[in-house]
Amino acid sequence: MEQPYYETFQEINELGIQLAYYTTPGGYHPLHWHEEIELLYPLNGESTIQIEGQKYQISNKHLTVIDSRQVHSTYTYSDTSMFICIHISRKYMEKYLPDLDMYQIHCIPDKITDEQFPEYLSVCKQMEQLTRLYIEDVSAYLMEAEGIILQILAHLIRFFSVRVVSNDNSADKLTLERIRNVITYVEDHFREPVSLHDIAGHLGLGKEYFCRFFKKNMGISFLQYVNEVRVSRIYQDLIRTDAPVSELAEQNGFSNQKLFNRTFKEIYGCTPSSVRKNNK
Repeated sequence: MEQPYYETFQEINELGIQLAYYTTPGGYHPLHWHEEIELLYPLNGESTIQIEGQKYQISNKHLTVIDSRQVHSTYTYSDTSMFICIHISRKYMEKYLPDLDMYQIHCIPDKITDEQFPEYLSVCKQMEQLTRLYIEDVSAYLMEAEGIILQILAHLIRFFSVRVVSNDNSADKLTLERIRNVITYVEDHFREPVSLHDIAGHLGLGKEYFCRFFKKNMGISFLQYVNEVRVSRIYQDLIRTDAPVSELAEQNGFSNQKLFNRTFKEIYGCTPSSVRKNNK
């Protein structure tokens, strides 16, 4: 269901933009976070996205914005998922808007108001224009594409953002920092035995307090979360390798085969062997 980890993007260019067109197997993309603003535009099928603990249904050709530092995950239902994914560095964009860090962007299809809808339709059309440029492989493609992305960002700031005074020293900030710390820890250690004692000690918290904290903010128990992280990695290994299922389970931290099979079916609704069969 969720596996949060911190992502860095090596291909952010001198404008502060990374533009990617992805075609990937459907399934679960675990919880993660990054400093960049993310624009996600599915080109086919239906998806579910979870942002800061809230789940939303996302239809194809509907733009969703994940603001910087927001913990999020996605689940796509198509066998093959295609989407445009854009990451924009806030730091680089400060040359256009020095106080950009004071703006929070809220643009999720389920939350678009009637007043915002014409502007939302406009940015979706601009995303569609990026698709056409890519398909047609026009000359000066990148120059035109990056110009469109800057227009989209300006439009989002103008019509879909709120200006905040300050969020320093808040309880919410401490909560998010702890969640991100858990995300990074699990990403580094999920192939090993991971205990509540280990992670609570890592955060400097008591075990019982940590259990309540995690369940309240993530909606699942910590150990369930760790197993879901492991399963998401095994899913990708099933598609990319021919290694036996039992071997993949063990390599990714499962010592209990029955627990692995049950967790896998809960997330993907099928068995590991059927995933491999359907992707041959």
